[in-house]
Amino acid sequence: MRLSILTFTAIATLFVAADASAQTYDPRYPVCMHVYTPGGGFGGGGGDYFDCSFTSLPQCRATASGRSASCDLNPYYAFDQPPPRRRHKKVQ
Repeated sequence: MRLSILTFTAIATLFVAADASAQTYDPRYPVCMHVYTPGGGFGGGGGDYFDCSFTSLPQCRATASGRSASCDLNPYYAFDQPPPRRRHKKVQ
């Protein structure tokens, strides 16, 4: 009985840890392409990924054309932030 509980706990731990991933969005670009690859899931060898290297939706859509992909606005891009202020040194 003890061995079956330990085995079940080990298997459950593997399934929970398999879905952990890092941040997939690059905050430097306003548009991301979400690419859907076949065979996703546990042990399938595939998996979805994000390519956040686009400056506009038309640019992303042209790249995604004919692929299993979609283009979305990057939720981590700072659209409304003003540009940083430049400090000018006083000339004496």
